[in-house]
Amino acid sequence: MEHNTKRVVSSKSIFLCVVFTFSIVAPEAEARAFFVFGDSLVDNGNNNYLATTARADGYPYGIDSASHRASGRFSNGLNMPDLISEKIGSEPTLPYLSPELNGEKLLVGANFASAGVGILNDTGFQFINIIRIREQLAYFRQYQQRVSALIGEEQSRDLVDKALVLITLGGNDFVNNYFLVPFSARSREYALPDYVVLLISEYRKILVDLYELGARRVLVTGTGPLGCVPAELAMHSRNGECATELQRAVNMFNPQLVQLLQELNAQIGSHVFISANAFAMHLDFVTDPQAYGFVTSKVACCGQGAYNGIGLCTPASNLCPNRNLYAFWDAFHPSETANRLIVDKFMTGSTDYMHPMNLSTILALDSTT
Repeated sequence: MEHNTKRVVSSKSIFLCVVFTFSIVAPEAEARAFFVFGDSLVDNGNNNYLATTARADGYPYGIDSASHRASGRFSNGLNMPDLISEKIGSEPTLPYLSPELNGEKLLVGANFASAGVGILNDTGFQFINIIRIREQLAYFRQYQQRVSALIGEEQSRDLVDKALVLITLGGNDFVNNYFLVPFSARSREYALPDYVVLLISEYRKILVDLYELGARRVLVTGTGPLGCVPAELAMHSRNGECATELQRAVNMFNPQLVQLLQELNAQIGSHVFISANAFAMHLDFVTDPQAYGFVTSKVACCGQGAYNGIGLCTPASNLCPNRNLYAFWDAFHPSETANRLIVDKFMTGSTDYMHPMNLSTILALDSTT
């Protein structure tokens, strides 16, 4: 904490000049550890090792990856963590449950994310065996013990202190909890505004615990336009319009999340938590897909039924021949091409997308300390 505050104070004058200089062109990245927490948007394959229905380990997932095989990523190819790893000059993070994650590979970081999880412990209950966020944090603690045994406690702390962290939570708390079925348990318990307050309150505890575990640069994504994904269009839309109630939920949640991050940063006295406006990043190509090279942002590449938004992506599903032309890979998840657009905003986006600074500025600042 004390060390971190000194770093921020000494960087104030540097920040003013580099925030503009580096917001357009990313500096050459120096490899640093990278840790990922969250749900299916960022899961690199942990659920492959679990007895759960929330899996992406079969064709046609991974069809456009280097191996052309499913890896557990909910994508036709690379996902957000893979692309961020590229940008920071690092190897892709391995799933924490992978037996390959040992020895020097631990020093790259780890991906703790698990498809289906949310902020709340009861979110994703239908998937049964998933790594809930508290378990992900417990694994992070275990990871640090393993690295300490490998390189020593002081160097382990330094690795975590200098690491980049990504956390993506919240979407499932709406689509796989509050709005999962009409009159869900949570919707009977809470009016929507009160439910959002509950989510923010619980998220605060998670982020504080992450900070106490040593995280000092944390990218926190808000939720995207959940009402506009093919799965929700299939259930709620007649003419392609986004689902009103889900959009209302997101528009309550995201501003309160931004406010939470600002409050935490003020308490800490440092820009630890960086807000990534996933809603705006997605809405750009959802609203005007042709401007980004897509033929559609309503129909998923892989699926069946209306908008290819019903059920899972399987070998029996409709499959588009050119995944680059589709904003959504399956009923819920962006295609690799869309993920690239999103990560580009992480890197060089204005404060409308990344607040208080983008990832290029973070890399530039941290390279001076």
